[in-house]
Amino acid sequence: MPSSWQALGTGGPIIAVLAVLSLISWALIVAKALQLWNCRSGVALRAGAFEQWKSGDKHGAKAAVEAGKSPADRIISYAMNALAKGFRGPRLEAELTRRGNEELASMNNLIRVLELIAMISPLLGLLGTVLGMIQSFQELEMAEGAANASVLAGGIWQALLTTAVGLLVAIPAAVGASLLAGRIESSAQMIESAVGELLLIDENPPI
Repeated sequence: MPSSWQALGTGGPIIAVLAVLSLISWALIVAKALQLWNCRSGVALRAGAFEQWKSGDKHGAKAAVEAGKSPADRIISYAMNALAKGFRGPRLEAELTRRGNEELASMNNLIRVLELIAMISPLLGLLGTVLGMIQSFQELEMAEGAANASVLAGGIWQALLTTAVGLLVAIPAAVGASLLAGRIESSAQMIESAVGELLLIDENPPI
């Protein structure tokens, strides 16, 4: 193991940092995927609850959305309870906006870390490559032209290895951050749509 580590030259510490970043990124991807698993669920449940609310069965509608697991269900549950108690108007809308922003912030938590890992990993890999190339040419200069091509080639592949590792770390992090951000954006749209539909139903009760 020590000889293999020494063979990496200046790229060894950078590859170690990239390995740590890879572990962090995969842990974040799994944790956020579990957190966001149900973030877009409950569409049919809310549609049924809105029909119950429209028909006057407010208790049944509230019970239905309380069983939901998505951020939209939680926001609609609060909105229905507030409307049932007579809480309406701009103050309710402001409170729903605040709660929606809190849900959005919770879902977005740590996504920036994934994006940061995706951004800096290739740069760290490139840094390792540059340092490795510098070391290789320094050794060539010290050999005063006596070094053969295999020695120089060995130094170059060691240097390029860090770039490859950097890309291997960055690609899953970038893909994970993008897919998770897409789920969050879709969930935010669901919250906005559900709140708008409920307030419209409440403002225009059936005759």
